[in-house]
Amino acid sequence: MFKKVDRQAVRKRKQLSIRNKISGTAERPRLSVYRSNDNIFAQLIDDVNGTTLVTASTIDKEIKSDVKHGGNVESAVLVGKAIAERATAKGITNIVFDRSGYVYTGRIAALAEAAREAGLKF
Repeated sequence: MFKKVDRQAVRKRKQLSIRNKISGTAERPRLSVYRSNDNIFAQLIDDVNGTTLVTASTIDKEIKSDVKHGGNVESAVLVGKAIAERATAKGITNIVFDRSGYVYTGRIAALAEAAREAGLKF
């Protein structure tokens, strides 16, 4: 008899492993990404002080008016551009990317590439 793999538990284990290796500072914050079926969220976090510096998601008013569905690659690109623009407005250009245990493909890769193209370095 086969046991069903608990994908959420596997992702949580990967996420904890990644968080043990990387940490954000005020000069180089951590870009943390969370995706659900309907939306995608990104935030820049200073782990030293425990504060969130910049956020962007598909439920923001500016982005929500441009997307039909928040759970696709096109909306991830818009969130990546938005987080990069808001970060550069605050003077942040160098970051550490935290994919939160998700595989670097699809929406996660699209968000990262859009943030790179908009001026973030990681």
